[in-house]
Amino acid sequence: MASSQHLSLAGGAQGFNWLPVFIAEEHGIFARHGLTIEYKKMGTVDKATIAVLEGEADLAITPPEGAVSNFVKGGELRVIASNSNRLPMSLVAQPSIKSIKDLKGKKVGTSSLTEGTAIYTQMLLSKEGLQYPGDYEFELAGIHTKRWEALLAGEIDCAPQPAPWNFLAEREGFNLIGEINEVIPEIVFAAVIGRKNWLDGNRDVVVRFLRALIDAYAITNDPGREDVTLPIFQRITTKDDVDLAARGLSYMRDMGMWPADLFIPQAAMDTTIDLMIRATLLDEAARAVAGDVFDRGFLEAASA
Repeated sequence: MASSQHLSLAGGAQGFNWLPVFIAEEHGIFARHGLTIEYKKMGTVDKATIAVLEGEADLAITPPEGAVSNFVKGGELRVIASNSNRLPMSLVAQPSIKSIKDLKGKKVGTSSLTEGTAIYTQMLLSKEGLQYPGDYEFELAGIHTKRWEALLAGEIDCAPQPAPWNFLAEREGFNLIGEINEVIPEIVFAAVIGRKNWLDGNRDVVVRFLRALIDAYAITNDPGREDVTLPIFQRITTKDDVDLAARGLSYMRDMGMWPADLFIPQAAMDTTIDLMIRATLLDEAARAVAGDVFDRGFLEAASA
């Protein structure tokens, strides 16, 4: 085996979508591929992107929007693989609210008025004929843990919540009235990003890293390997609640959250670009070239 190579890997919170990475680390898969990984938890996804851009980290697993924006301006950032291609999120409503139609005139919690949760929620509610603004209002309630506190306090009527917090809410008597996956079946939820100069100069290390991830994703997606996956997933999500963790893990795995080959389907990239344009993070004029941020060559080499 080739000598061990050091690789620094940045992320924001390094939460549930990092499950395959922690499997690769804790079960010696990175080591078998001759890699030593240094983890850099940056606190926010934006900072993880900046860490790669400024050379503080070699790679990052983070939402791709920053890399797309940089690429269309002629920058160095590239997407080299998918981390996850699904949004594992339900619309959680107060016990008195039984359906999306019941949200007319109600207050919906979100982490942003222009991005992410606000866009997903608008798309889901518009399928049932509810339009924004007009039929309901948004309340800036923060990230999912803060939205859960706001739901419990009765400060909001509804909010999109990721697994397994959606199932926690259901257990506490709240209703799950819609699935984000129904309106956004494929999206680049998070990706592996790097800087072109560094990627080109460290091709062997990058290919080894992707091969290790492919091995770890095979374990992640195997229902027969929950002896490996569930304890790690539980640790990074519910801490002491194994039943809730098991339900969350099955939900994500069954919807195809972690793509076995790490590839990004065209539909997922198109959706990411559509939502960036909708959120005014990208000009319509950039639509035709934005998808070229995905450099398939490293993944093709890793899969060979």
